[in-house]
Amino acid sequence: MDAAASQQHMAWLARSFGRPDYAPLNVDDLRAISGAGELVSAENDAHLFREGGEAVAAYLIQNGSVRLYRGSGRERRVIARVGTGAVLGDIAMFADSRYHSSAQAIGDVTAIRFDRDRLLPELGRHPAICMRWLVAGLNQLEDTQRRVIGLLRKTARGRLAELLLDEVDRTGTVTLSQSSMATLLGITRQTVNEALGDLAAEGAVETGYREVRVVDAQKLAAAADQ
Repeated sequence: MDAAASQQHMAWLARSFGRPDYAPLNVDDLRAISGAGELVSAENDAHLFREGGEAVAAYLIQNGSVRLYRGSGRERRVIARVGTGAVLGDIAMFADSRYHSSAQAIGDVTAIRFDRDRLLPELGRHPAICMRWLVAGLNQLEDTQRRVIGLLRKTARGRLAELLLDEVDRTGTVTLSQSSMATLLGITRQTVNEALGDLAAEGAVETGYREVRVVDAQKLAAAADQ
């Protein structure tokens, strides 16, 4: 990596990893965490890691989206979709265990791979990096808890609306199949279909093949509160 690319790489880490306002990273911190990782890429449907594999590394997503799933074949179940800034595999890596799920690229993905043997010494030497890593993990835990609470308190229509708001991209499109939505929300595909029909009738979304387009975010947000 040349000097300009290295500077750009460190600037992205400072801006995107965890909460920049909580534990600012100095130049030495940035050099340490940048040196502990390597940039990797994955094409559509390629895996960063697979369920049951030895957890020797964690991944910080720099660009693109990743599908997390468990099982295989007909038993395969999508459990989450994550994007830029998400950290994957770190819990299993720190526990020196095996990956609890598989991580598969949705489209082209770039990520920073942190091998355990290179990362752990730097965390011990740089408390600010350690705190930022902790905050990144807590942010993801908070998001998971929020979704669980939503599963308990909201209607299926409200949960679906919230999922669509969480997953919509810059073009206003959600590229999730109805089966994936059903798995993520813990409801049936028929229930998803009916809820999408209601949201479409209200003018909040338009549906297509394996995608949903958000046409009125305010109406969708109102539905998410129900």
